[in-house]
Amino acid sequence: MRGLIAPLWQQPMVIALLLLSVFGVGMIYSAGVLEVPSTITQGLWIRQAVFLGASVVGLLIVSRIPLRWFEWVAVPGYVLGVGVLAITLVAGTGAGTAEGISSFLSIGGFRFQPAEAAKISTALALAALLAGRDDPPQYLRDLLTPAVLVGLPLGLVLLQPDLGTALAFIGIFFAVIFWAGTPWPLILFAASPGLGLILAFSLRVWAAYIVLLAIGLYLYRFRLYLVESVAVILGNIAAGAIAQPLWNSLAEYQRNRLLVFLDPELDPRNAGWQLIQSKVAVGSGGVFGKGFTAGTQKRLAFLPEQHTDFIFSVVGEEFGFIGTSVVLVLFGYLFFRMITMAEAAKKSFAGLFIFGILGAWLTHVFINAGMTIGVVPVTGIPLPFISYGGSFLLMSWMAAAVVVALANDDS
Repeated sequence: MRGLIAPLWQQPMVIALLLLSVFGVGMIYSAGVLEVPSTITQGLWIRQAVFLGASVVGLLIVSRIPLRWFEWVAVPGYVLGVGVLAITLVAGTGAGTAEGISSFLSIGGFRFQPAEAAKISTALALAALLAGRDDPPQYLRDLLTPAVLVGLPLGLVLLQPDLGTALAFIGIFFAVIFWAGTPWPLILFAASPGLGLILAFSLRVWAAYIVLLAIGLYLYRFRLYLVESVAVILGNIAAGAIAQPLWNSLAEYQRNRLLVFLDPELDPRNAGWQLIQSKVAVGSGGVFGKGFTAGTQKRLAFLPEQHTDFIFSVVGEEFGFIGTSVVLVLFGYLFFRMITMAEAAKKSFAGLFIFGILGAWLTHVFINAGMTIGVVPVTGIPLPFISYGGSFLLMSWMAAAVVVALANDDS
């Protein structure tokens, strides 16, 4: 056992994960230190610590599995993951701060979020698909099958509805196709309907965007089939056409979340409350912070969901700019190590999977940290290894275990 543990603990990626996870347990403990009566966050740090212990054990086991086993399980694992997601739509329940969505399944009293396991299975299947090709994607049609493969679990997660987790699947898709060697213009064209949907809030801005897109397609015409260029334009027109109906279909609280992103004072006591209190907490931390457990916004329970979605705000209030910078540097170092592991991987399957998980985690970190300071709209998405969530922590460590297994495989 000693010979098994030592090499893992010597790996920089595992050290970074341990530092982030232990720090997360501490921050969850701090989130429960309140001056107002509450039973919501008390004792959650103990549960998180237990899941961290289980995660480390899982790492020791999964990281020893040969690469070829993951190649074999990629397709059946994906089918199983999609199937469980479909079951979640029927038998799923909410939990904690996600009480309003059907994203959890309960088996024998244990609640878990199938979407977290589906991220791993989707990344494995996408890596297997693209690794099996002789050449990198050169045309938009080459991205159709990968898009469908990711779109199926993504759509099921959206139906729960869980927008935050769905965004992680988008991160997986674009990270993997990038590492597969897809030219940048193709990636931009593939992402353009999403941008067109966002810019459709203004007819003039959207029209100017369509003109620029048409120019880009013309300049890249020698690398695209005519039908692909037409499909890109039609996709963007369709995105613009559904923008208003999609907006009208959103629940009032969802529309308000987007509106207060532009101006939190539009609804300071309801939809804007989260963002306002988060900014106050982060800003009041200053350079060095108020000290561990001493954050006033947190202690007085002004900060919403402080142990999950807004735990980065607690870090900012109690450890200041220095503390948040250290956390982000740790994540940056983790991502750097994953890039070097992907580069050194002997099989393209390994590199593609590693980069897919990197894309998911990067999406989580950017959106979670960004929403606490108003850079992106408030979305229910946790901070990996730091936010409270037993199944989320466990599945994040299992993804890391697969990364370690693939990176260390010599076959």
